[in-house]
Amino acid sequence: MKENKNIVEIAKKIEQAGGRLYLVGGALRDKIMGNTVKDEDYCVVGIEQDVFEKLFPKANIRGKDFAVYDIEGKEFALARTERKSGHGHKEFEINTNKNITIEQDLERRDITINSMAEDVLTKKIIDPYGGQKDIENKIIRMTSKAFLEDPLRVYRVARFAATFNFSVEDETIQEMRKLKQELNTLPVERVFNEFKKALQSDKPSIFFDTLRKADLLDVHFKEIYNLIGKVQPEKYHPEGDSYNHTMMAVDYSTNLTDKLEIKYSCLTHDLGKGDTPVEILPHHYGHEQRGEKLVAQMGKRLKLPTAWTLCAKLAAREHMRGGKFNDMSPKKQVDFIERVSKSKLGLDGMKIVVACDKCKNGEFPQDIYFDKIGKKCLEEINGDYIKKVYHIQEGIELNKKLHEERINWIKKYYN
Repeated sequence: MKENKNIVEIAKKIEQAGGRLYLVGGALRDKIMGNTVKDEDYCVVGIEQDVFEKLFPKANIRGKDFAVYDIEGKEFALARTERKSGHGHKEFEINTNKNITIEQDLERRDITINSMAEDVLTKKIIDPYGGQKDIENKIIRMTSKAFLEDPLRVYRVARFAATFNFSVEDETIQEMRKLKQELNTLPVERVFNEFKKALQSDKPSIFFDTLRKADLLDVHFKEIYNLIGKVQPEKYHPEGDSYNHTMMAVDYSTNLTDKLEIKYSCLTHDLGKGDTPVEILPHHYGHEQRGEKLVAQMGKRLKLPTAWTLCAKLAAREHMRGGKFNDMSPKKQVDFIERVSKSKLGLDGMKIVVACDKCKNGEFPQDIYFDKIGKKCLEEINGDYIKKVYHIQEGIELNKKLHEERINWIKKYYN
């Protein structure tokens, strides 16, 4: 993180008025960890709000309950304390004054690795809760009992654990468990935001494993929770139950794509196994159809992006056919290629889903090439080809002949 001369000048101006300026939160955490620093947040200690506003009259002020100042693209806020005044993650009484110390401000923050400050002028690190040590030991730990005042912190902990591949300290897990009832007060948009960030990590499974350990997975991710204990044929799934299989699939997907709708499709491709009748286990006949309905249900409840749900529904419905493509008849192969190629997921996305479903020991399956076959077939046998060879114009007859010729192409060049 490069030194910003303007920030130093701002800090000197604050110092002259009797205050101090600190870099805080994720920016300092990422700086210490050697990660790219994206958004810089600063905390002002030792001066009142009216003094700060006189010092920086051109600052853009945001926030209804608590003022946040935008100066040169950086966020500044006065040190504050909070006291919960109701349910959920919004009802707080906020207090700011010049006597609030940086240590008091840090105490209200969620986890220790986010509860550090760096004096902009002296570069001294203020770390009263052991954040640097927890970074070194790769541990997520709540900062104080104030953690219990905001249920959203449950999902933030799980997300940070996934993002950094850290473990969560046992006492923090116990405190998370106490917030189970309050999780239902959270707007699903906030839950989705943390879920989305977890999917952007290299190990999304840690997000779900953390919630499972705290007995919280069933609150917003009931369909994932229901996969626990759903046994599978050991011959095909030595990794264990449907939950373990799903976690392996979503983690493997991070090696193959950055597209969240595809990662989500890998996460949810087997949701139908969570609804398999007990009497037919370890088999999961019909899980594709059941899964498609559960994907739609989950998407609606969590208000997920439409593209995610469309891709995931197709993945649930078609992934088994993708896995058995090489054994299907030419007609069924063409049917599959045409359906998938027209979808939001596409042949490339479906290949990733099938690969993650069939992955063993972290090795890409070598028998998946329906994407290459499909693309070549669609490229060579298209509408222009039919018009040229058979002199058929647009309409049902053209589509019928197109389908027939694609089947013939598969027979000739593939089977």
